[in-house]
Amino acid sequence: MGSDGNQIHAMFFPYMAPGHMMPMVDMARMFAALGAKVTIIITTMNALRIKNVIDRDVKLGRDITLEIISLPSTEVGLPEGCENVVSAPTPEMSIKLFHAIELLQPIIKKLSSDHHPDCIVSDSLCPWTLDIANELGIARIAFNGSGFFNLCLSENITHYEPHKSIELETETFVVPGLPDEVKLTRSQLPDIVKAKNKFSELFDKLNESQRKSFGVLMNSFHELEPGYADHCRNVLGIKAWHIGPVSLVNRDTVDKVDRGEKTSISKHDCINWLDCKKPRSVLYICFGSLTRFNKKQTTEIAYALEASGHSFIWVVGKVLKTSNDEFEDEEQELWLPQGFEDKMKENGQGLLIRGWAPQILEHEAIGGFLTHCGWNSILEGVVAGVPFITWPIFAEQFYNEKLVTQVLNLGVSVGNEVWKAWATEDSLVIKSGDDILMAINAVMEDTEEAIDMNKRAKKLGELAKEAVEEGNSSYNDLKRLIEDIKIHRISKSNGVIENSGNE
Repeated sequence: MGSDGNQIHAMFFPYMAPGHMMPMVDMARMFAALGAKVTIIITTMNALRIKNVIDRDVKLGRDITLEIISLPSTEVGLPEGCENVVSAPTPEMSIKLFHAIELLQPIIKKLSSDHHPDCIVSDSLCPWTLDIANELGIARIAFNGSGFFNLCLSENITHYEPHKSIELETETFVVPGLPDEVKLTRSQLPDIVKAKNKFSELFDKLNESQRKSFGVLMNSFHELEPGYADHCRNVLGIKAWHIGPVSLVNRDTVDKVDRGEKTSISKHDCINWLDCKKPRSVLYICFGSLTRFNKKQTTEIAYALEASGHSFIWVVGKVLKTSNDEFEDEEQELWLPQGFEDKMKENGQGLLIRGWAPQILEHEAIGGFLTHCGWNSILEGVVAGVPFITWPIFAEQFYNEKLVTQVLNLGVSVGNEVWKAWATEDSLVIKSGDDILMAINAVMEDTEEAIDMNKRAKKLGELAKEAVEEGNSSYNDLKRLIEDIKIHRISKSNGVIENSGNE
């Protein structure tokens, strides 16, 4: 596509959380790489996170710009500059941030009216963008932050309600109507699935808005979950396009370094440490930016890592603050058992990283990934071709775990059984060091099962990289989406306006 009348204009509005914003920015850059005109609406502080990579795209001749707006943080009781979920770690602050984003509706409507885009690509957490799109006669495409498996699982649990015939929280049930036998327990279901609560109306609105949109954009690829991509489209009737893994748009080292928060350690230092290790000998541990464990659980993790004897890189997150804790600064929140870090540094077994970590999963020394099962982390591990140790906590993470352990056979579960939306002093079930150690050894030891799992992971990693190349599944789906947007534009010009691809 050139810059003529055949060019589409896509306006992106990402939700202000790393796990939502990063893949949406990657998607926007993929659109621009195929010749689309792209405008990303973003707030002042969040713009600083992506400005460098967008500037480099502009220098490459891509038609991509940032439309920087102000977030009314103080109007909802947030401190000035609090514009991202990582800066709003409590439930109360996250809800205020959500409301601050809702207050952006008038300015989003004005920008959409002024720019006259062919479509608005917005996060599913912003259902009101559908109303704006309908009023202006343009397509609204919803970004679903997870995969097809999660979408199908959620729809079927809502439709069939298999958990309602289960008496015990720990009793296993099978979710009917899926391509595979998928087992869950009631305790692993989100609270909102088991019973109506104060968020039920909101989530009903999110789902309805997604269904009524022109379609759904998925950060996935067909070869990862073919049965569920087909089930979603053909059985559930959801119009969707898979264009992932979108992180692969970051081909240059500098793009990968700029993706996400600033790291506390250089990638060079990490690579030097890994270069001294044997292939498939290092376990990578990261629980995402929102997970909080208490000190007791952190101690159990440390015990298991040391007892395993395997080398590891642990991205240490903030511990859950209890009534007995007094932290003077953020550094003290990144707590570890006394003497543990010095011992690991001295014997060379472990490298501990505080805060954000460089992207190093694809190094040949990495042999496993202990993860909270956030969808971006799952995709990162898949691209790297490594098996998983799964430890889901909340959101759709238990669903993602079942894809990894029951469908793809790419991982071993630590055995967490209890879904919790927010960590509180008494809410997190403590997994013993021995349970954690057993899962580590199941993936990292040279057993026949572990070797087979590693082979499957490597093969899937190759397929992930191929999917985004010209002529393959994700590349083709992105081109199909752009053509669908052109057809919608023609329909609009002919007086036939439809923004209901999923009805």
